[in-house]
Amino acid sequence: MKNRPIRALIADDEALARKFIRRMLEDDRDFEIIGECTNGKETVAMIKKEKPDIVFLDVQMPEMDGLAVLESIGIEWLPEIIFTTAYEQYAIRAFELHALDYLLKPFDQARFKDAIEYAKERFRSERQEDGRMQISALLENIKNKPQYLERLVIKAGGRITFLRTEEINWIEADDKYVHLHTSKARPMVRQTLSAMEAQLDPAKFRRVHRSTIVNIERIAELQPLFSGEYSILLQDGTKLTLSRNYRDKLFELLGKPL
Repeated sequence: MKNRPIRALIADDEALARKFIRRMLEDDRDFEIIGECTNGKETVAMIKKEKPDIVFLDVQMPEMDGLAVLESIGIEWLPEIIFTTAYEQYAIRAFELHALDYLLKPFDQARFKDAIEYAKERFRSERQEDGRMQISALLENIKNKPQYLERLVIKAGGRITFLRTEEINWIEADDKYVHLHTSKARPMVRQTLSAMEAQLDPAKFRRVHRSTIVNIERIAELQPLFSGEYSILLQDGTKLTLSRNYRDKLFELLGKPL
């Protein structure tokens, strides 16, 4: 039996989410908050330095997502984890499959209290090894069976909305952000183009330029340009450039002879 406070780390890039978690933990004498992190790399460094007992870990964070954080730490050093997510569909299915605890955003106070009571029970009975085994199984499952995003979480102005990937026409890089071009809007997500590309089904989305990904179902026509490049005409009239570096892979997918 452990009688000391449970040392908790909050890892979330949303200020409102961190504020809610902090308030709930401050109301519980069994917890001691040792810090807050706003991105994946910070979280890895803080876990290694402070060795918290429990981490409230956002699945979607800049630089490294929550699952990448776990892989970087290594199973043998993992604290207790409560995942937080704004309903990223495949992640929730994976958590439930492996009996891992998670909290949906926007947070429900009663559900949050249930989660921390369960975490306290595991901590007091020294059953953290159970959690490590479950997380190990989760990471192995994801590694062996690539899961692609079916919808994206859009965080803007304190609101959370959802966008199905099939609604995206094309994606444009903007430094550490991407613009998601749809027929109705152009929401922005804090993520690099390469990170976004890795989460999308390559049978549906392909990189066509160092700063552009296209939904191949939206391609209406390819027009040859100079130096081996092509102009891509989308169904809505948008024109994009297919660079030579990405041409062959796109043609292979589309079945166009070279």
